[in-house]
Amino acid sequence: MPSPTVPLRDTPTVYGRITRALHWSIAALVLWQLFGMTLRLIFGRQPFVSFFVGSHQPVGTVLFVLILLRVIWAFANRDNRPSHGAGLVGIGARLGHLALYAVMLLVPSLALLRAWGSDRAFAPFGVQVFPAQTPPVDWAVGLGDALHGELGWVLALLILGHVVMVGLHEGMWRDGTMARMAGTRALRR
Repeated sequence: MPSPTVPLRDTPTVYGRITRALHWSIAALVLWQLFGMTLRLIFGRQPFVSFFVGSHQPVGTVLFVLILLRVIWAFANRDNRPSHGAGLVGIGARLGHLALYAVMLLVPSLALLRAWGSDRAFAPFGVQVFPAQTPPVDWAVGLGDALHGELGWVLALLILGHVVMVGLHEGMWRDGTMARMAGTRALRR
């Protein structure tokens, strides 16, 4: 029997192809960002680290667009998505996902705020989004400097918690959580 195909939109039993594509592309790009910043933290400004650090702004810009699309898509599919469950586990899952979405939006928003207030033009991929501010907008740059990186590490911890919880769902509770986002097993139910 051929395996069923994943639908385009979310259903109560499985996340659709668009949600999956957004989820996994955002995951890969966030890991790229965190890997580059971890290298910078460990090794400083070494030549081999500059490749990763140099890609941080354009990758972050793409991430911001994908995250916005993910939030819009999640809202559009809110009535069709798989349930997080009932009880404390369900409440924890909803709050965990809410925290992930909030921090995923805040981190690049703060970077954009800092870029807007900076005395350097913001032009990812060579397309100017914000001109240089003369003089710089100190509160915007200061807020971005103070919170962008720190919330990036908070995001890393939230992602780690997300992965641990998926492991618990799969290893201990065996409830098919991973299949709803990465497989077709949930389609056969």
